[in-house]
Amino acid sequence: MDKIIIDKEKCIGCGRCVKDCVDAALYLEGGKAKRRKSCIECGHCFAICPVGAVDMPGYDTRDCGEVVPLSEIDSARFLQGIKSRRSMRQFKKRPVEPAKIKMILEAGQYAPTAKNAQNVAFTVLTSRRAEIERACVKFFRAGVNAGSKVIPSLRDSKIDDNFFFKGAPLVIVVSGYDSVDPSLASAYMELMANSLGLGVLYSGFFRACTILNPRIKARLKLPFGHKVVTCMIFGYPAVEYKRIAPRKPRQARKV
Repeated sequence: MDKIIIDKEKCIGCGRCVKDCVDAALYLEGGKAKRRKSCIECGHCFAICPVGAVDMPGYDTRDCGEVVPLSEIDSARFLQGIKSRRSMRQFKKRPVEPAKIKMILEAGQYAPTAKNAQNVAFTVLTSRRAEIERACVKFFRAGVNAGSKVIPSLRDSKIDDNFFFKGAPLVIVVSGYDSVDPSLASAYMELMANSLGLGVLYSGFFRACTILNPRIKARLKLPFGHKVVTCMIFGYPAVEYKRIAPRKPRQARKV
């Protein structure tokens, strides 16, 4: 199946797709756009064509509607929202609606990836969630008991049964071959979740479990070669923060 199909009848030869092609895979011939064999399937030609002459058969184009620029969102208000976010560790017992879960996953799906790799996977923990958390708790309790002899502060760490997922209603593990693409996807997912009224926590301890204990990672059944980059905890906040927390002075310089 061709990655990109150009409808010769619709193509008006404007050259916009050729000029915007990041892989130099398109060219004009006889007043029509044509494609070379090389193509990273970025979709720029699909998005920029003014007459809809480009199709991508291997992709789901049902949601490819009108472009909505983020510039339509009040930028000062958006920045205030970003500065207001907090890591949430207290959640209500209210479940996250399926429609909101779908939007969170779509936000991650549409995050940028290097070379348009799109190799990020999202694992929603459902039936095996309790089993996986129990295994992590058991593993960490043993580690803390041993580690407290070297690091005294670990003696005060309380690892209860909800230590990793905080009793939240939704847990999504984001994985990939590298760290950059899944991290970008996670940031998009967090912003979407916040816009939906949800709180988010990145469970770094759970990620550590998957690194230190291959058996726990195996229970996630990730795509071959993937590593856990983030474990994201979602739910409706059970606590309200009244003001923006301070940050250290910004490190920014010109070179």
